[in-house]
Amino acid sequence: MTRAVVIGASGGIGAAIADALAEEGQAPIRLARSLPGEAHIDIEDEASIAAAAARVATGGVLDLVVVATGLLHQGDRTPEKSIGELDPAWIARQFAINAIGPAIVAKHFLPIMPRQGRCVFAVLSARIGSISDNKLGGWYGYRAAKAALNQFVRTLAIEERRRNDRAIVVGLHPGTVDTALSRPFQGRVREGTLFTPDRAAVQLLDVLDGLKAPDSGKLFDYQGLEIAP
Repeated sequence: MTRAVVIGASGGIGAAIADALAEEGQAPIRLARSLPGEAHIDIEDEASIAAAAARVATGGVLDLVVVATGLLHQGDRTPEKSIGELDPAWIARQFAINAIGPAIVAKHFLPIMPRQGRCVFAVLSARIGSISDNKLGGWYGYRAAKAALNQFVRTLAIEERRRNDRAIVVGLHPGTVDTALSRPFQGRVREGTLFTPDRAAVQLLDVLDGLKAPDSGKLFDYQGLEIAP
């Protein structure tokens, strides 16, 4: 049985991933900022991340970590449409949640994963972080933060391969999912491409099941197709 951790397990996709793992007969460890006690983790607080990893490490071998956190809008802050809307504090906030937080999670959770055999560390990223795929512009902070996250994934994968050559570190693009994160922008979504959290979770877990060691360091969409950097 896989021993799994889902970070961001109170969010739409994170909760659905944890539920899907539970339906498969597993008992995922659910961690989130909004959860109390030992289930609490704050990805903007390294001490909180380190403490959560230490607690998890006492329970045995850890085969799967999914980081399902993310920030696109908050209050009156929304994705920038033009350079005139750039605000240093908002960009820093985007990077803190979308790039730095997951990287620090990796810093503390990858070392407690196996040194031998297949294991997976996955983060929710986005196609919008692909530089080569950027045809529309805008959304500066979110694009840049997700691009940074994809670079973190690539770099972490290279280092992790030296520790365990069967470990897989990947980014996942879930598509547009009907959650609070995407809700203000769903009017732009093509028919048939807005997924429920439950469907998105199953799709992403299917992708993870099919990955092999050479896939480490890459970004895959919900169909299992690689997205170019």
